[in-house]
Order: sequence, then C-alpha cells, then structure tokens
Amino acid sequence: MEGLQIRKNGDFIERVLLGTTELRLLSSNSGLEIMQQTIYKDRMFYLYAGDSTGVTEFVYILNGKMEGELNKEAIVLQAGDYFEVRGLTEPVHFTAKTDVTFLWITTEQSYSNVSDEINILKELVSKVEEKDRYTSLHSDRVAKYSVQIAKQLNLSNEPLHSLYLAASFHDVGKVHVPEEILNKPGRLTKEEFEIIKKHPVDSVDMVKHIYSGKVTKIIEQHHERLNGSGYPYGLKSEEILFESKIIAVADTFDAMTEDRAYRKAFTAQYALDEIKSMIGSHYDEEVVAAFEAVLIEEGKIKK
Repeated sequence: MEGLQIRKNGDFIERVLLGTTELRLLSSNSGLEIMQQTIYKDRMFYLYAGDSTGVTEFVYILNGKMEGELNKEAIVLQAGDYFEVRGLTEPVHFTAKTDVTFLWITTEQSYSNVSDEINILKELVSKVEEKDRYTSLHSDRVAKYSVQIAKQLNLSNEPLHSLYLAASFHDVGKVHVPEEILNKPGRLTKEEFEIIKKHPVDSVDMVKHIYSGKVTKIIEQHHERLNGSGYPYGLKSEEILFESKIIAVADTFDAMTEDRAYRKAFTAQYALDEIKSMIGSHYDEEVVAAFEAVLIEEGKIKK
C-alpha cells in the first residue's frame, strides 16, 4: 500500500555489531532517525551533552535493566521505562545489569557517526583479542573505574569523554608484546621490560588515525608517575595530564585485583592500601581519595 511500509520482526536497514553493543537502523527520513540498540550486560551506556541545540532524543526501554545516577541519586530503568533528552548539559552514564535493548529516536542524523565509531572499535578490539583477551576485558574495567572517579571529581563533559576513550584503548599497543612476555610467570628481564614500556606509544600509533589531541596524550602518559619514575618519558607531577593520573590509579587497582599468570588476585582493600602508600610519589592524592569513595559506595571496601 502506498504510504505504508511494513517490516517484520528482525528487519533493519543497516546493522553494526561489537562485543559490547549492537546497533540497528530501523528508519531514517526527514531528519528523524529510529534505531534499536542493545547494550550487553556489564557494559556502559552514555548520554552526552550534544553540540547541536534543538536536538531531541527519545529512548524507550524494550527489555533488560540498567542502573545509573542523576544529580547524585540512583536511577534504575527497565522494560517499559523511557526518557527524553533535550539540552543536556552534563553527561549521564548507565551500566547494563542485564542485556538491555532500547528504541532510540533522534532528530539528529546519528547512525552514521555512531556506526562508524563502532566499526572502528570493532577493528581495534579484534586486534587486541587475537593476541590477549585479558587486555580487552581489563580496559573495559579501567574505563569504568576511570569514569566513576571522574564523576566523583565532577569532571565536565569534554574531559570525561576523552578520558573514557583513552581508558578504553590505553593498552591496545600490548598486541605487539610477545605472549611469552605478557604471560610470563616470573620476573621480567630488563630487555623484556623495555618491550613492555613501548606499549603506551604503540597504543597511540594504533588509535591516532581515529582520535587525536588529548585522547592520545592521555594514553601516552598513563604509565607516567609523579616522581618521574614512570614511562615512556619520565614525566613528573604537573607535566602529567590529570586524566592520565586517573587512569594510572584505575589501571593499577584493576591489575592488582585480577588473577595473573604469576599470582592470584589481591583483595580490593590490599590493592587500595598499596596505592595509598604511594600517594605523592606515584599517584595523585585527590584521585586516590575519589577512588576510595567509589569503592566504599560500591561496598568493595569498608569505610
């Protein structure tokens, strides 16, 4: 029938897939896009303050459950709930507690931009997982911790977005490190450690054609330490970007609290105490205090 288009369940115009999400374009016409997106369990979903004024987004939860925070109050959204976004000034993030599928309607042409980024992420993640699946999972957790720290510190939209991207890809350069070094059960030799020390620069080389400027600088500096003992450049104190200082804490904590080939995971309290013992020499005091507050709120350590 003219003027009526019928599509059956499972139909779509275009689709992109990644291990964290699936995005389907259902309709695009006259400046209006309708998409269906699935965010997989334990992954994050962001609402960013838009650059364009007058843009409206409507999201209807089809199934699943996600949790977030707005104005310091917890939010739980599940099937049948919906929200409208217009003139958002601060970023809001949710974590999928189950696989979550939602209908996303926007007055801005968004699918091409989002799908391009998802395809780029897919390419990078595939390279990582071919070599070391641990690195990908580790980066997901570090990105989550980094955002939680940033929210405690009330970072604004732009640095938070750069921080999230940098944390997500801070270790992709480790795909160039031989597996026998990554998984070595004993102490690394000087030569082996020199190879490990190249990964921040290698990570930048892998993402610089996608992201530039601050994102790459944050990645490059995430192993620098306040006293100049870090790598690759031995930067000190204020020479290090604040976002890199955040990733340094999140990265160290996650590495300590996960099993490795050469040891079992440490407890959250032990890892935090070790990090706190190096405040001023390795880690920023304000960042560590914010992360401690996050861990208390999550019940991972006692107050």
